[in-house]
Amino acid sequence: MSRSSRAKPVPGSATVPPLPPADPVPRPVPDRLEASRTFVTVRDWVRYGTSRLAAAGTAFGHGTGDAYDEAVWLVCWSLALPLDRYGDLADARVTAVEADRIIAVLERRCTRREPLAYVIGEAWLCGYRFHADARALVPRSPIAEAVTGGALDPFLSDRPPRAVLDLCAGSASLAIIAADRWPGATVIASDNSAAALALAARNVALHEMAERIRLVEADLYGGLRRQRFDLILCNPPYVNARSLAALAPEFQAEPRAALAGGADGLVLITRIIAGARRHLEPDGLLVIEVGHEADAFERRFARTGHAWIPVAAGDRMLAAVRASGLPTGAG
Repeated sequence: MSRSSRAKPVPGSATVPPLPPADPVPRPVPDRLEASRTFVTVRDWVRYGTSRLAAAGTAFGHGTGDAYDEAVWLVCWSLALPLDRYGDLADARVTAVEADRIIAVLERRCTRREPLAYVIGEAWLCGYRFHADARALVPRSPIAEAVTGGALDPFLSDRPPRAVLDLCAGSASLAIIAADRWPGATVIASDNSAAALALAARNVALHEMAERIRLVEADLYGGLRRQRFDLILCNPPYVNARSLAALAPEFQAEPRAALAGGADGLVLITRIIAGARRHLEPDGLLVIEVGHEADAFERRFARTGHAWIPVAAGDRMLAAVRASGLPTGAG
């Protein structure tokens, strides 16, 4: 593990908020020229960034939970400052060149309504740094919290998993976190997007895990033959059609195929459940993120005997399904 890829996590949220309500009261925010003449310290620019982000109606949930947290991250990144030292450096003076850089990043974030992770090319999840761009979702799955924080441990067998599958892997953030959490495990990251896997390869290299993690381009279990795993981690597309249409621009900027779960959000989840048993060891476990589709999941898959893994984002975001509770269909 390279030290440069680890740091304190950025405050954040795993939820996907809808478009913010319109603000009927105009809030004056200094323009770029006034800002460059007025603001002097790092703290000043964080204050300005907070106001600018709020006035632009930006949405959050890609690693930060509000305008202030995002402004701190944006300003610190723009100035190459360690995020966890912001308090020590808040009163440091900002040069004119540095101010121009902050403004450029901030204006792109506000006018193009992209996730900040795409603007700056990196994201943080549970203390792990990842390359991020529009080829894959911004890493934010609460499965990472369950793995690193111990919430998953009571659902595992007495021995650590020896084979782990990150299904619908995207940028491979869960595969990397799992490989670090269980050093003795072999890990496969599978996705049907060649573009996402190219980004995943950069992240695997960043964390120096090319010998630990194998990337597979396939439609779900299609490239796995009869391989079996002790643990399958899966953050699939699960946003139902109505919710997808209402997502804020920041979420619309992400790959639609990685979000869209069909009319009820369960189209791909149904296929995943149907094929999982064939690729799990007899005492294996499937952990699948269902987000806000928990009620629909409960109705559809009540017979699986699943349990919920509690995480900060909610008590019914992650379902744990044992192999014995899964259907015996082909995968």
